[in-house]
Amino acid sequence: GWGGISQTQLRKMMAYSSIAHLGWTMAVISIAPNIALTNIIIYMTVSTPFFLLLTSSSSKTLQTMTTTWAHAPTATIIMMLLLLSMAGLPPLTGFTPKLLILDKLVMHKLTPAATTMAILSLLSLTFYLRTTYLLASTTSPTTTQSTTLWRLKPNYYQITTILTPIALFNITILPALLT
Repeated sequence: GWGGISQTQLRKMMAYSSIAHLGWTMAVISIAPNIALTNIIIYMTVSTPFFLLLTSSSSKTLQTMTTTWAHAPTATIIMMLLLLSMAGLPPLTGFTPKLLILDKLVMHKLTPAATTMAILSLLSLTFYLRTTYLLASTTSPTTTQSTTLWRLKPNYYQITTILTPIALFNITILPALLT
């Protein structure tokens, strides 16, 4: 989390995000391997469409990411939702594995570790919210002078269209995965 806060390069920020998610997985792997596997699967499902959208928008830094709203407003909204899901905010999918991990840690009398993890996850939440804020606080697509500039090339839209609903709202199928 500390490393990701000061990053302006999106790839490095996502690398720190992956390390943080791996920490959540390692904390629970000896207690509940099925929850650890669920955490990895959900993180991969959420991060894959995000990386595909980054690739299709050619964004490499936070500064270049601020212009994606003018080129692809739908992709920008999807990226914001995926970032908030990776942050672990409650209605989205990324919240579920974190809640399950904290629950298992508390059930096994590891409350100090659960508390520490919950507090330190606020560091990751900081850079996710900062990136989401930068995406949301840009100008609307109607302010651009060009009429054809706002569409992305449809390279990754098919796979992104399939993965995004799964990445954001698979909270209803999660109990079936854990049994």
